[in-house]
Order: sequence, then structure tokens, then C-alpha cells
Amino acid sequence: MPVLRVFCADAWPDLIAACEDAMRAVLARSVQRVQKRGCVAVQSYGMHWPCLFPQHGPGKKHDRPIVLADWQRPVVEAYPGDFLRGLFHSDGCRVSNRVTVRGKRYVYPRYMFVNESTDIMRLCQQALDRLGIAWRMNRRNSLSVARREAVAALDRHVGPKS
Repeated sequence: MPVLRVFCADAWPDLIAACEDAMRAVLARSVQRVQKRGCVAVQSYGMHWPCLFPQHGPGKKHDRPIVLADWQRPVVEAYPGDFLRGLFHSDGCRVSNRVTVRGKRYVYPRYMFVNESTDIMRLCQQALDRLGIAWRMNRRNSLSVARREAVAALDRHVGPKS
């Protein structure tokens, strides 16, 4: 029987609870937490998990196409902030960026999203664009949101990990 397993770092107990709640709300009759070293595997068995995640497949996600199914596209378009919260909570972070310009030190908040899949990166960019949030690629696999108003907008949608 198919199993959905999401590995969550012990450092983020609210994300672990949110993951379990989401599984129960969508499909799962029962959800288990399996403690591992430094993380918890939140898991649920169900025949229909592959229907909800048609992008799943063998191998690395950046070596195969990641394309939204016809039914997924309108959901992501209607809820781009929720989609971004999932992306940034899994493969992103909010940091205090420290720079020195002409001898003066500046510290400002910045979001970073890193992913090897160009398809997933494109989906992130599209969701940010849909919300009018400025971003830029600082490496081929890394996106940055650093403008004050863009960080504030992303704060409203993503929120802190806890």
C-alpha cells in the first residue's frame, strides 16, 4: 500500500503538527509519527496518495519533469501564498542578511529558496509573480527575496517556522 512520508526536523514542532493536520484533513484516517535521529517521519498509508501527488516518481526530482496536473493548476493559482508557504518551509529559509557597503554595516531580513529542479523553481517564481513579490535569482538554483516590501509581503504568506 502506498505511504506518504514527510520528514520534519525536530526543531520545528509546529510544522510537524501542521503536516499531520494536513494529512488528516486531506485523506488520512490515521497518521503516525515515527521518531528518527533529529527528525520525525509523519506518515500515512493510503491507496489514493499517488493520485494527489502525480509528480512523484523514481529518481531525483530535478532529473524528471515536475508539472502540475490539470486539477492542481487552479488550486495553486487560487492559493499562491499557501503554495509558497509549503515551498519555503521545505526548501527555503528567512535569514538576517549582513552586508558591509563602504564601511557601513547593514542587517536586513531576506528569504532564500534553493532547489535543483528548474520546474519547481519556475513554479515558485510564478507564485511570487502572482502575488506581486519581487525576487531575483542569485545563483542558478537559488532565489532571493530581499526588498523590504517583498519580505513583508512574504512574511504575511509564509510566516515563521516554529
